[in-house]
Amino acid sequence: MYAIVEIGGHQYKVAENDVLFVDKQNAEDEKLTFDKVLLIKDDNGTVNVGTPVVEGAEISATILDTVKADKVLVFKKKRRKGYQKLNGHRQVMSQIKIESITASGASPKKAAKKEEAPAQKAKAPKAEVKKEQTADLESMTVAELKDLAKDKGLTGYSSLRKAELIEALK
Repeated sequence: MYAIVEIGGHQYKVAENDVLFVDKQNAEDEKLTFDKVLLIKDDNGTVNVGTPVVEGAEISATILDTVKADKVLVFKKKRRKGYQKLNGHRQVMSQIKIESITASGASPKKAAKKEEAPAQKAKAPKAEVKKEQTADLESMTVAELKDLAKDKGLTGYSSLRKAELIEALK
């Protein structure tokens, strides 16, 4: 089983018991959990791709050490001017070990809250659209007319002007 997870803006392919270096992780305790899982492949070959993340998936990890990466040299020079500058930089990294990959069941409270909020938002605009359908099309804005055209199943409405939208909806 392996997973693709986003940690600190970078994507990593991880499996259980993998040890990897990531950007420094600020955590009070040694245990970390990552919930931005982009893909999971099970042992039986099923692939679960997230849109954008896999719901309920979670990666558990432990911080082993905090170290500095190899030195990166930054050399600046302007020719014929006698200007040369050499700087070095060592990025602070955390060495982590992946303990487990959970495909589902991670933080069900967060998932439930996320599902409830869009459901409530989705109900309100539909009620507004029904009220707007009874109103005069001339008094509606272009955005409202486009939403109405989308609800009626019209195609090609995105490039129409207000007068053309009104004509198409009549």
